[in-house]
Parts: sequence; structure tokens; C-alpha cells
Amino acid sequence: MQGMSEKGAPQGGLRERKKRATRAALAEAAVRLAAEHGAEKVTVEAISAAAGVSVRTFFNYFDTRDDAFVVIDADAGARMRQAVLDAPAALSPLQALREALAAELAEAEQQHELWRLHAQVVHASPHLLVRTLGAHMADETGLAEAIAARIRAGGPTASVSPPAGATGEERRGALDLYPRLLAAVAGTAVRTSVEHWSARPEEAAFLDVFQEVFALLAAGLPAPPA
Repeated sequence: MQGMSEKGAPQGGLRERKKRATRAALAEAAVRLAAEHGAEKVTVEAISAAAGVSVRTFFNYFDTRDDAFVVIDADAGARMRQAVLDAPAALSPLQALREALAAELAEAEQQHELWRLHAQVVHASPHLLVRTLGAHMADETGLAEAIAARIRAGGPTASVSPPAGATGEERRGALDLYPRLLAAVAGTAVRTSVEHWSARPEEAAFLDVFQEVFALLAAGLPAPPA
């Protein structure tokens, strides 16, 4: 769920916008070079030169070369977590998460080629794939924590609560399980949306596909008509 562009991020001050633009340029340069030459053959010097910055600047944004392939937007997770917490109280946890994800994915269609190249690069390098999966799992855990915090703060919980008459332990168990399940399902929903839209982009805009996927989740995944 990490974005590849600073375009969808909150604007912030000029300094922050420049920092996001530099990080995005470095990540894009890394991905494009790796897609052409293979990740193992791409150096920090080559990435920096392609992005028009110094090697020292590269290390202001990434701790290692591999981070440029994996940690595309270090602030995306924090933005999504804050968006979930700040969403209107009337929204259910699912609705709040959907809106947070939609904001991050607003530029998806413009970033389609880069996403495709990134997937190609990561899947061609087992150690990058493992690191990328780890980053996604960390994002998922963070989202689950934000969802749990939102519920504890008093947001709508009707869809979260166990049946009437449940014991206190059963209620606590439901509130522990629900955030983790919702965050995991949301990640799968995003991946499904991207894959479906990528296979047939002429049929609908990406965000329309994304909203349809979440509408199906909200409806309880009813079987399609025969």
C-alpha cells in the first residue's frame, strides 16, 4: 500500500513538498534502472545520478540501496493511520479505512507504469520480495492499531460488536480480532483492485474499481447473480 508519488500526499510546506518530490524521484530512478539492468546491478551512484542528486542526498532519504526499491514512501503508513483516526465519527471502521486508502491511491492511474515496473523488479529478486512483504505486513499492523484506537475512541461499533448477550471476554476478543482482520482484508482488496484494473483498464477508472470492491465488502460479499 505504499505510494510511488508525492502527488497524493498532503501538501504541507514547501520544504516538505520538496522532500517528498526528491524521495519520489529517487524511488522512480531506482525502479526504472532495476527494470532495465536488474536490481543487483544498480548502484547508489547510478540512482543518484539518474535523479539528479548527490549520493549524500540519497542517504538522507534511504538507509540502504535496497530501501529505494522497498521503502517507496516512508510517510504513507503514517498518513493512512492518521486519516483513519481523523475520519468523521459517523463513518464505520470499514468506511474510514476505505476513504484513507482512496486518498493514497488517488494517483494510481498516473502511476500504473511505475507500479508495474516495481512489481517486476521485486518479483525478480527474492530478497527484495521478502523485504517488500515485510513492509506491507508492518503497514497492515499499523492500520490495525489505528482501527482499534478509533473503535476505542467511540466510533461506530455496531458492525464490530459480537451478538447481544456475549460475555465481556467475548466482546474483548471481537475487538482484538476485528481490527487485524479488517486491515488484512483491506490490503487484499487493494491488491485485487489493482490487478483487476491493470488487466482491463479500458473498462473503468481505477478508483471506480476500488470503490466497487469495497462496496462488495461492505455488503458482506454477496454471491453475484447467476
